Amino acid sequence: MSVSHTLAVIAAGSAVALLVTGSAGSAPPHAAPGNPDPGLFAHPGTNPYFPLTPGLVTRLRGTDEGEHYRENVTVTTRHRTIVGVRTTVVDDVVHRADGTLAERTRDWYATDQDGNVWYFGEDTATYDDTGHLESREGSWEAGVDGAVAGIVMPADPRPSTAAYMEHAKGEAEDQSWVVQRLPSVRTPGGTYDHVVRTLEWTRLEPDVVSMKFYARGLGIVLERDLSGGDEHFWLVSAKTP
Repeated sequence: MSVSHTLAVIAAGSAVALLVTGSAGSAPPHAAPGNPDPGLFAHPGTNPYFPLTPGLVTRLRGTDEGEHYRENVTVTTRHRTIVGVRTTVVDDVVHRADGTLAERTRDWYATDQDGNVWYFGEDTATYDDTGHLESREGSWEAGVDGAVAGIVMPADPRPSTAAYMEHAKGEAEDQSWVVQRLPSVRTPGGTYDHVVRTLEWTRLEPDVVSMKFYARGLGIVLERDLSGGDEHFWLVSAKTP
């Protein structure tokens, strides 16, 4: 990593700390007072940085706490109606290097008429190395127990757009901040053009700050913990419809 890029990361991390702590001169990410009007999704637009095209499959590789993983993310043809909105089901499956299932998640997304991609919840499960269910922590659904959908990718992601990605009190409270638009980024898996860089965090794990890069037509191509963890994943291949 170049010195200039390292300094940019440090500066961005400091800005996130200001947002998280609510220090003077900062503004917290916007939290919607309730779930969005279903009418906003009657004629859904598209978002190039978070495509929900059925049949898109992205494959990532990575490490977390010294263990190696393979992750497959599939935009399915299945749908689920949540708080009156027809969402797209995205399957996210993570395997360990030995092939055992580590995590299986069904995420629910929908794009509104302006091109904002909303996150309506997830059904997630983690498994131990013998295949037994370990936890469903992090599962949530908009409209259940006061949970509210959030924006995972704005229609026009420019610095310094900030928002709640999900808001289920005590269960899922991820927030994001768009910090940079880049002409390209080089990752362990390749070089990608037209990229948005975000920082993400949650008050449920205040020491963890993650950085993600989203490329046009693909979605996430690189994600890495900057503090509080050592998770690091990158895109290795994609199958487009």
